[in-house]
Amino acid sequence: MCADPDVMRYMPKTMTREESSQQVRGFISHWEARGFGLWAVEEKASGAFIGRIGLMVHDDWPEGEHKTEVGWMLDRPYWGRGLATEGALASVGYGFEELGLKRIISITLPENAASRRVMEKAGLTYRGRTRWRGNGVVWYAAERREWGAGGSC
Repeated sequence: MCADPDVMRYMPKTMTREESSQQVRGFISHWEARGFGLWAVEEKASGAFIGRIGLMVHDDWPEGEHKTEVGWMLDRPYWGRGLATEGALASVGYGFEELGLKRIISITLPENAASRRVMEKAGLTYRGRTRWRGNGVVWYAAERREWGAGGSC
């Protein structure tokens, strides 16, 4: 999945198997340190791994004290089925209801229209543009106090 140029179009670069393994080790470390993180996503019918969705803390996020992001990456054959939205909604709900987070953010490149639609469907609203990790990005956020108060939440 991380070697597919289409899947990685809005990421820094495609990744080798070793780079992907190193990234997974980082995800495991995040779970160990924080008690939450990205979930592996499986296709219900086959049990095949199809991506990852969940929450990650970005200590280097420059916009305020709330640094937990909802994010997703799905293998190309699973795009357009609503799975990213379903997973994002579950992740945001988990973050607010189980972890007690006050705000959850989501970050992407401005031209990533598909991810921006998922953010909006998951109840996040546009908050602005900034620079992060050498890129101009847009970011969205949802507040716990508004979660479930209407709209798509």
